Amino acid sequence: MPVEAASAHLRCIRDLLRFAVTRFNQAGLSFGHGTDNAYDEAVYLLLHTLHLPLDRLEPFLDAILLPDEITKVLAVIERRVRERLPAAYITREAWLGECRFYVDERAIVPRSHIAELIDEGFTAWLSGPEQVTNALDLCTGSGCLAILLALAFPRAAIDAADISADALEVARRNVEDYGLSERVRLVQSDLFDGLAGERYQLIVSNPPYVDEASMRCLPEEYRHEPALALAGGKDGLDFVRRLLAQVRKRLAPGGILVIEVGSGRHAVEEAFPDLQPTWLETRAGGDQVFLLERDQLPT
Repeated sequence: MPVEAASAHLRCIRDLLRFAVTRFNQAGLSFGHGTDNAYDEAVYLLLHTLHLPLDRLEPFLDAILLPDEITKVLAVIERRVRERLPAAYITREAWLGECRFYVDERAIVPRSHIAELIDEGFTAWLSGPEQVTNALDLCTGSGCLAILLALAFPRAAIDAADISADALEVARRNVEDYGLSERVRLVQSDLFDGLAGERYQLIVSNPPYVDEASMRCLPEEYRHEPALALAGGKDGLDFVRRLLAQVRKRLAPGGILVIEVGSGRHAVEEAFPDLQPTWLETRAGGDQVFLLERDQLPT
């Protein structure tokens, strides 16, 4: 049914929610940029568009909407369907836990399992949040992990590095929004090229790790993101190889390295059979993120 005709039959949020889920499923949309199904995506877009609390759907389900509110919601639903944009690029925001970040097409949509691990402070390897005085977020993109590091380690100076000047402009906006400009330094850098002489207690990286075959099959939603932030070469480990070859001298004694590789655990184990990383448990399982201590790294 055309949107114009549908609008005459839609009165409340419950009606619009049902309509949105149907449209998303009919269109065969792909998810994974904050939600993983049509219902959750529809809920988020409706609540955001109507300026309602994102965690309070139930009290508003049967609220009758004004005609201009219905028009605005339908326009967002149709944009999601027709342009196949990730919802975050429509709303210009993404969430990691309780933290909101600005995002646009210059940077990958924030999503990282490292975020929940930062909340835990890596206490099995680091002596405590107050003892961490510096850290690096490599491939920072929107700056989300660098900001979470600054919040988790209140005495730490954070470097946020990325090869993309465009992504760093997005990161700059987020760093300023959080009032962290004095503690988070943005650096344009290919790996460590722009970080001469620096050594860190903690380095985290959510690098490009999508392998060549998967890049060819990416859903349209993911093709709106910068390919530079996704493509990891034939087996997805081009950046990881370069990082592991150089990172030991960039870690202080007792320092640790944390890397996210998506579903690449098998590829990591095949490419580095002598490496003995600790695979960290996240809500997505125990094969997404690994940790290495400085002394485990090649010299």
